[in-house]
Amino acid sequence: MFDPTQFPITQRWPAAHPERLQLYSLPTPNGVKVSIMLEEIGLPYETHLVDISKNETWTPEFLSLNPNGKIPAILDPHGPGGKPLALFESGAILLYLAEKSGQFLPQDAALRYETIQWVFFQMAAVGPMFGQLGFFHKFAGREYEDKRPLERYQKESKRLLGVLENRLAGRDWIMGTDYTIADISLLGWVRNLIGFYEARELIEFDSFPLVGQWLERGLARPAVQRGVNIPARPV
Repeated sequence: MFDPTQFPITQRWPAAHPERLQLYSLPTPNGVKVSIMLEEIGLPYETHLVDISKNETWTPEFLSLNPNGKIPAILDPHGPGGKPLALFESGAILLYLAEKSGQFLPQDAALRYETIQWVFFQMAAVGPMFGQLGFFHKFAGREYEDKRPLERYQKESKRLLGVLENRLAGRDWIMGTDYTIADISLLGWVRNLIGFYEARELIEFDSFPLVGQWLERGLARPAVQRGVNIPARPV
């Protein structure tokens, strides 16, 4: 039987339902990847809000689960072989949940790896570039006199949107007719870019109509609508 006390993180964030998968997160673009996926697959889970504004990811309890000090992270009491599995990195968690549930990742080997490459595209390119653009456009970086960093990330973000625009030509979703973890990995970041980061005009988002239509399709999904607000932010 699963003993949550074996994991220090449960001392700070106790599990009311230890038989369920435990999600430690905040509704950031990276965090909502996992909450959206969990809502999509219907797997019972319990959420724990980790407040990054209070540096809770740097507490010993959280670092015991993710030594990199970033959300999201999960603790699955029913991992491979029936043993508990602690996992961090949103891309790895998406892959794990897709394989665990048998959903949103093609069974065909070639299509599976093609899907995974687009998840890695989000992890390696879209997330870092959009995040830096947000910093230099909306947050402390906007006060910098040197505007070259902002210009660099603005240009690169537009280029990445162009990659998505080209990919979506003739496709409803990144992989064509099937919605996959590739879409789930990207939706929160594109939404954040034109929403929270307030960069719609800066990156001329309306010049990428296929990306805009894809985003609307994704945000119309009930699971996505729920997932982008899980866990609820502190008031």
